[in-house]
Amino acid sequence: MQVLQGLLHGAARSARSEEARQVLEEASRRIAAMAAAQRVLYGTTDATRFSAEQFLGAVVETIQQTLPNNVRIERSPATGVLSNDIAMPLALILNELLTNAAKHGIQDPERNGIRVTLNERDGEYELEVEDDGPGFELSAVQQNSSGLRLVQGLARQLRGEFEVTRAPSRARLRFATTSS
Repeated sequence: MQVLQGLLHGAARSARSEEARQVLEEASRRIAAMAAAQRVLYGTTDATRFSAEQFLGAVVETIQQTLPNNVRIERSPATGVLSNDIAMPLALILNELLTNAAKHGIQDPERNGIRVTLNERDGEYELEVEDDGPGFELSAVQQNSSGLRLVQGLARQLRGEFEVTRAPSRARLRFATTSS
């Protein structure tokens, strides 16, 4: 995955079209998030489960490296243990939500950041990404945002519920601890 990410990143740098550059950079970020999740999976002794805290730390750290230096992500400690079949969809969802928050949700990067939590309660997980921006109506932007459509599709794959709220601007995904 790292080789593929490097190839995409290099292609993005040499792309002549701004649209092509953006598409390649987006693909590179998605692969980086999946690679971070994969590193956590390979580092676990249990072949079926992994720590939510290790997962969230690795994926957030990787995404942070792809964002502008002045964008701050504040991460609360995660709780629980996730099943391996959740890792890739959740890494992609997290990448999309954090990237969107960095692009559209932070009005003043010097004062504001993005907050992310992942907690288990009674066999259900809740992932939240919150920023200080104005928020948006999901129905108004989903047709023009391939990233949000991807999030909605992956949320369905996890048999989860995805919602966004305004004031505060928050994206929330609830899903069971296993997707099957």
